[in-house]
Amino acid sequence: MNPPKPSAADCKEPGRLVPVIDPRRCEAKGDCLRVCPTGVFTLAVPSDDVKASLGLLGRLKLRVHGGKQALVERPGNCEGCGLCVPACPEKAISLRSVR
Repeated sequence: MNPPKPSAADCKEPGRLVPVIDPRRCEAKGDCLRVCPTGVFTLAVPSDDVKASLGLLGRLKLRVHGGKQALVERPGNCEGCGLCVPACPEKAISLRSVR
């Protein structure tokens, strides 16, 4: 079952919030991609800087999950609906102000 698409009333701060993913928690399950109505996320191989910032457990998790993680590809598309936050089973996503 698909979640309902957010309306303008659901958007907290269009253009003022951006999702942030904790790379130590993300397991690339893609729930954020499925619920995001504006295509903010993608599953891809993280940058070398992100990989280097992960501890041993994080690097192992990354390898187990095919070397990919959810990444915020189009932050400007975020309308602040917040559907991605509860959709993430690892609690790896938060919304932060861009100001």
